[in-house]
Amino acid sequence: MKKIFENRHLKENKKKYTYGSIGIFLIILGWFAVPPLMSVSYNANNQTKNLNLVNGVVESADAISEEAWEPIYIGTPENVKSIYMTSCVAGTPSFRDDLVNIVQTTEVNSIIIDIKDFSGGISFDAGNPLLKPYISNRCGASDMKEFIYSLNKKGIYVIGRITVFQDPLYSVNHPEISVQKASDRSIWSDNKGIHYLDPGAEKYWQYILELSKESYKIGFDELNFDYIRFPSDGPMKDIYYPISEKVINTNPETGKAKVIKSFFEFLNKELREGLNIPISADLFGMTTTNKDDLNIGQLLEDTLSYFDYVAPMVYPSHYPANFNGWDNPNDHVYDVVNFSMQSAYNRAVEYSEATSTPAFIRNRVSPKQLRTWIQDFDYGGNYDISEVRAEIQASYDAGVNSWMIWSPSNRYTIGALEKE
Repeated sequence: MKKIFENRHLKENKKKYTYGSIGIFLIILGWFAVPPLMSVSYNANNQTKNLNLVNGVVESADAISEEAWEPIYIGTPENVKSIYMTSCVAGTPSFRDDLVNIVQTTEVNSIIIDIKDFSGGISFDAGNPLLKPYISNRCGASDMKEFIYSLNKKGIYVIGRITVFQDPLYSVNHPEISVQKASDRSIWSDNKGIHYLDPGAEKYWQYILELSKESYKIGFDELNFDYIRFPSDGPMKDIYYPISEKVINTNPETGKAKVIKSFFEFLNKELREGLNIPISADLFGMTTTNKDDLNIGQLLEDTLSYFDYVAPMVYPSHYPANFNGWDNPNDHVYDVVNFSMQSAYNRAVEYSEATSTPAFIRNRVSPKQLRTWIQDFDYGGNYDISEVRAEIQASYDAGVNSWMIWSPSNRYTIGALEKE
């Protein structure tokens, strides 16, 4: 099972269309090319403003009058077709323009951008003193608000991704609510040295809520939550949850799921119902086929109950050998995705029709909530045009017409995408 739960951010051995080593070095450091300037005007609150843009992106936050500017907020496409953008790429105009071009020339209609990634660093400065200490000094976009605005102007739906309980930056500042070692109560680390917050820590929930509100204020159309779970890979025999321990010990089989469900309810109440913000959740792929919580607290039905959209990460490379009888799931790309998403689809139908499902939940649960995370990175196999397209087709054949493509390098297999 260890293979299933490894950090997906570090999964890639090689990738199509990548930069050379010098290019990657420049991207990591956040160095910028200086493209030609142009100007554009727009109208907000009946006031016309002339703005300087770089490759179609507003050059400076100061160019927009706070009194005049308002986010656009595009409605969710009926079928979301998205690619993922890291915060490093979002802060690199020459690179991010390549991804915008993919959206403008193919069937892709949206982009997922990191708000807070695996490092815990926030990718933009909203001017909020609560968030200020956690702004990334590694990657980010100083013009995130303007970038989102420019994407919306192009008709591109923008999803902001927030890693939740995996957060080494917040953890070291708040060890009292972080996952700890049972042996000495110091901060626990997974196999990659990354720290987690105890998912039951309501103080941290408030931090995530504040970040979510600020992210929506600057224009993100939807908020996507990842790592909404207990940790899984690391010294699990030496682990202690300072907040959730009692619940888990009292309910060994269901305690973790109970804690995670409480967080789902919190997000739903505060964001979805309270502020009418579209929210989505990422899940491990095997949540579609397992009825237990995989010892991480994730249950598909709980997620469907409290999020607008749910995206299982059904990457074939993340399944163990002999899953469903396949010696190497990487050799059965179509089959793994189709089998997993068909299971998710069937469970969503069943849950929406079950009389035991609370009426207020039953009425809003639908297979249309599902999106498929598509693998476009080489891990355990070669993922090229035929493989990526097979995953997309497998999703369609399971009745799931929305998908999001994951490539840690942010270089995508263009040939697998239909032209606009």
